[in-house]
Amino acid sequence: MLSFLNFMLSNGLSTWGVKYISAGLGSIIGAIFPLWLVFIGLFKSQKIPAKAVLGIIIGFAGICVIFYEHLEDFLNPDFTFGIILSLIATWAWAFGTLYTKQQAASFNPYFSLGLQMMISGVVLYSVSGAVGIYIPVKDIPWQSWAAISYLVIFGSVISFIAYLYALQRLPTEQASIYAYINPIVAVLFGALIFNEKLTLFIAIGGLITLLGVYLVNQVYRTSGKEEKKIITSQPSS
Repeated sequence: MLSFLNFMLSNGLSTWGVKYISAGLGSIIGAIFPLWLVFIGLFKSQKIPAKAVLGIIIGFAGICVIFYEHLEDFLNPDFTFGIILSLIATWAWAFGTLYTKQQAASFNPYFSLGLQMMISGVVLYSVSGAVGIYIPVKDIPWQSWAAISYLVIFGSVISFIAYLYALQRLPTEQASIYAYINPIVAVLFGALIFNEKLTLFIAIGGLITLLGVYLVNQVYRTSGKEEKKIITSQPSS
């Protein structure tokens, strides 16, 4: 299930989507996924603190400000297909996050991660071969192998282990806040490595996003402390 949701749909479709839309627009759509968690929670009649909802909305607004120059892509009909693919990818990631949270105590996250990657890798490679959209292994240059190695180590193994570790120990909404930080990190590294300019929109949007992160973290940190107080105050049997 997690192979299907997290890798085949989420990673597969988001990678396919940026073939048709800009990276900035893809980042905005990817950052929406915490909002789906809130909407799903409301649909399931779960009580979501109003301050947490406000924090998530503010965080997304900050992402929109950061990538303000890319918002015009929404008006280009050529990007419609890419937008749809990216939206489905975020829905899949949201459901995968909730499923992981529900089942987190019943499986080894590290073994599960490797199994997910193996299953999804075989399936996606098979689909690519079946539809004829692939590059022969012998034609892949060493620079691409270096990039793949980096993504395998840092983008997959380390990051997913950290993500599963966080899901086992934090509220789902709080663990999902990383989606707001990713675009900021991408912008900063773009400036440091590729000399991309930092604009006023990026600076203001970064501050707005961090404000949203602070509000959500404050809500769930406070509620977590209150739950611990209630548990410790109850008499033991």
